[in-house]
Amino acid sequence: MPEHPYIELHCHSGFSFLDGSSQPQELVFEALKMGYPSLALTDHNGLYGSMEFAHEARKNGIQAITGSEITIALDIPELPKQLRSLTTCNGKSDTLSEGCHLTILAENTIGYSNLCKLISEAHLKKTSTYPHVLLSSLVTQAEGLIILTGCHRGPLSIALEDSFNTAEIVLRKLKDSLDPNQLFIEIQDNKIKGGKYRNKSLGCLADRFNIPLVATGNVHYHHPNRSRIQDILVSIRNRTTLDGSHGWRRPNAQFYLASPREMSHRFQNRPDALKQTLKIAEKCAGFDLTQNLGYTFPNFRGNSQKKALELLRLKCLSQLEKCYEGSSLVSEARERLCQELSLVDTHNLAGFFLVYSEIIELAEKVSSELRIGVPRNQSGLPPGRGRGSSVSSIICYLVGLSHIDPVKSNLFLGRFLNEDMETIPDIDLDFPRDIRKELITQIYKKYGPEHAALVCTFSTYRIRSAIREIGKTLGIPAGMLVKVSKSVEHRSTKCLSETLQPILELSGKNTSPLWKTFYQLIKDVIGLPRHISQHVGGMIISSRPLTEIVPLEPSVRGDRILCQWDKDSCNDAGFIKIDFLSLGMLSLVDEAIDLISDRHSYVPNLSRINFKDQKIYDHISSGETIGTFQLESRAQIQMGRRIQPNNLNDLAIQIAIVRPGPIVGGAINTYVRRRELLRNNPNYSIPYAHPILKEILGETLGVIVFQDQVLQVCRYLAGFSDGEADNLRRSMSRKRSKESIESYWDVFRNGCESKNIDESIAQKIFQQIIAFSGFGFPKSHAVAFSLLAYQSVWLRHYYSTEYYVALFNNQPMGFYSLDALSRDAQRQGVQILLPNINLSQTKCIPENTDLRIGLSLVKDWGIETAIMVIAEREKYGPFKSLSEFLRRMPESLSRKAIENLILVGGFENFGLTRRELLWQLGLWLGPKKNSGHRSIRNKQIQTELQLVEPDSTITFPEITATEQMVMEYRMLHFSSGFHPLTLLRKKLDSETTFSNHLWELSSHHPIKVSGIVVARQRPSSAKGYVFISLEDEYGFINVVVKPNLYQKFRHILITEPFLVVYGRLDKSGSVSNVIASDIERLNVHVTQEPVEEIDKAFKYLEDLRRSPPQSKDFS
Repeated sequence: MPEHPYIELHCHSGFSFLDGSSQPQELVFEALKMGYPSLALTDHNGLYGSMEFAHEARKNGIQAITGSEITIALDIPELPKQLRSLTTCNGKSDTLSEGCHLTILAENTIGYSNLCKLISEAHLKKTSTYPHVLLSSLVTQAEGLIILTGCHRGPLSIALEDSFNTAEIVLRKLKDSLDPNQLFIEIQDNKIKGGKYRNKSLGCLADRFNIPLVATGNVHYHHPNRSRIQDILVSIRNRTTLDGSHGWRRPNAQFYLASPREMSHRFQNRPDALKQTLKIAEKCAGFDLTQNLGYTFPNFRGNSQKKALELLRLKCLSQLEKCYEGSSLVSEARERLCQELSLVDTHNLAGFFLVYSEIIELAEKVSSELRIGVPRNQSGLPPGRGRGSSVSSIICYLVGLSHIDPVKSNLFLGRFLNEDMETIPDIDLDFPRDIRKELITQIYKKYGPEHAALVCTFSTYRIRSAIREIGKTLGIPAGMLVKVSKSVEHRSTKCLSETLQPILELSGKNTSPLWKTFYQLIKDVIGLPRHISQHVGGMIISSRPLTEIVPLEPSVRGDRILCQWDKDSCNDAGFIKIDFLSLGMLSLVDEAIDLISDRHSYVPNLSRINFKDQKIYDHISSGETIGTFQLESRAQIQMGRRIQPNNLNDLAIQIAIVRPGPIVGGAINTYVRRRELLRNNPNYSIPYAHPILKEILGETLGVIVFQDQVLQVCRYLAGFSDGEADNLRRSMSRKRSKESIESYWDVFRNGCESKNIDESIAQKIFQQIIAFSGFGFPKSHAVAFSLLAYQSVWLRHYYSTEYYVALFNNQPMGFYSLDALSRDAQRQGVQILLPNINLSQTKCIPENTDLRIGLSLVKDWGIETAIMVIAEREKYGPFKSLSEFLRRMPESLSRKAIENLILVGGFENFGLTRRELLWQLGLWLGPKKNSGHRSIRNKQIQTELQLVEPDSTITFPEITATEQMVMEYRMLHFSSGFHPLTLLRKKLDSETTFSNHLWELSSHHPIKVSGIVVARQRPSSAKGYVFISLEDEYGFINVVVKPNLYQKFRHILITEPFLVVYGRLDKSGSVSNVIASDIERLNVHVTQEPVEEIDKAFKYLEDLRRSPPQSKDFS
């Protein structure tokens, strides 16, 4: 017996959303420091963090006890009326004050299964706004569970508030319903008012009914200093300020993880309650979540592994004969298939592949149904495309999970399947949005909602969300919070105190206690989970009902089921996790194919286009790739100019090399330089650090570009086994991957030494390997993406109008806003036409060689409003005047929406100016009302006003070009015509150099440029450098900002849409960058023109700043 016998059995982490304020790892580390041999995690109505907690505890030698504090509704007829809150969850108060709480622990695998089913029932069958389970349901699924009567919101504590007699009624019901060894009366001592009386009364009940008493701490944070953030979270949960949440917040800071010694002191009068914690922990020792989950691969065909393997073999052989008929690669393909089937048999993965095969067959069925009579059905494109390492598998290729031939592309299998692998291989599938949406529905139907669920993800606090929510809770003015949040980066709290400095309103305040507290609270809350949400595409499938393995709950929309674990926990559990990813470019390609067919009576088969078309590679080499797949970023545009790809393999290298792994490993400059040398001298001999590397790194000119090359180098150069190489591969994806990879240095060095490789050479190569801790593509992934990238450039070049229409209709996606894309379209000869009430459709459409903006893009319209208006137009004919339009439209169409369409030119074909139309609208609708809706009369016909005297004498000036530009940015968020600075350029400094003149200047030339900020990037691999993409009237300018200059001008760089940059020009071949030395806001230059003209220019620029061109920012 330990000196201080105590185990904490009631503990909340941040996964008790907006109630716990510590991460599971923090609780484990604190428990380890205090000498706890065991610890329970009992978050509210869920096991969200249980797998993460269990693995962390096991790693640190602590027994993890799995449990949950579940909300219970006591369906006990004998309860007094005034305690109805125990029997119902009315959703009117704090959600965590609904019903009553029981602390439930899993004693064994049966108990864990029942715990999962109870939590699932609480969420899936809830009849109020908050999950809860009826007591009558709990007692039927109580086997293997240990039930503690809960905190001050427990049924006994609440009943005691009415009377001791009421508490006896509740306890008698619990005792009669449960096994004698399951029920324990829970007492807590957190120094709160009434706590001693409650514990004394609970002790009396325990003695009277002969039920064991157990002590707990009701822990909500690992350390007392986290109590402040816990108070803040409670305030956020209740949507009020810190002062306003007084009734819901805990009364003191005593809800931390106390040491066994302190807990022994708290309960020195009830040593039996302390010893009972040890007995309960011992009971729960038979269940380890990391070992006893009981999940097996699904095999819905009911076949044994042997039969499943034979089914898979026959399926693959049948397809192999079709795919390789007449090919010189058929023998190599058969050999590769034999190798893969052997690995599948070794790892018992036949059922795994058959499930995926069923899913892709289901996707083909969904695709056929959605594409009946639609041109895209003849495009030769598969319903879904594989990505990642699975593309290297010939099994995936033959069963339709990949569209890339791994034999022809010479793809390395070991990244996906190998002899010593310990984890399930990943298969990621990309689908167009419509197919993905329907496919998920069909999977639920095929396997049943109990056997399939989407993986969840946890929305965690980031710096901007923390600023907004904590600031609101502290009562900081909203305007101040907007300025602060706009001034900070997404990823770091280090810059926060510096960021506050430029904001004038904060000068002299940011050293006050409020701002110091604000800053510290933000640091504390970063990374804590806020709520559960849906993963972008992950789905798990199980033969055994999932509700016995992991709790399920409905998505926010209610049409899908989520499991309570994220992708990492699902991987730790060994689940088959299928990633159905929605890839916007696939939807774009589908729509472009339909438009091409409609306009040209021709359906291009993108699987059979000329993949050696030099015009396409010339476009990529010239940087004409904005709006295309994977090739449109600043870095990729520059890389295309430097590499000048000539085939799909070159394109795959280009796509893969602009990743943190190759960048940090120094691959880019070396590869580009060697490629240039080869272009100038085909006989140039590539130097390799060791001859063995020639075969591995030959296609990438002696540098490591692909992740699988890392594994091959380790295997062939340092003698790594498949298992060691696979462990190294998995280390690359972990949070502390750099440290994990560095731990392999001794093995690598010894392996190299056995092959007489000098240690300095081994060290140089290993440094490139370490670089891949920052993320890199496997070749299979890059090859798959290069094909789609080429197809997107091909469509953009040969069918520009259709491509840009589809690009507009499938936003948001990519690196650029619609504003930048609209001007790029114009540079390609596609004009952007403003929305028109009689010509526009809901979405954008092609009109001759131009693009007509859809009505749904206008502010305050949306899809439903546009559909309604177009349906009216198609049924009864075009609108002939504004007054007729108003008569035909229902009053549900808001006045604001009509005004916005007028302002953006949507009614100009009626022969009136925009001001005249606004005047006429006012005559028809009368004065504006606060509601914003139209005050138009009932639907009786009215005589149209003829606008004779005195109205006919009123003149309305035409809208100016600057007013039109501002209106377009306010109503569309982009300009349909020229660049906004075109109207201002004469008022700006004449010394500015334009983007189309950069080629005339020499490198190192002093330069001044200006333009709209299109994108801001601060990659983690760039050592603090920031890259700004500016756009002037003629194109893009790449600006490089050094770390010290970024710190100096941080506020301007983050918030200002129009910049002037001074610096020097840096040129390398056809690539130009401006290395910034000074930065300022763009302002009107004082000239000899009249003051009124200067004032107009200044007003125009300030109006644009209020509704600025949108930019894309990436950290």
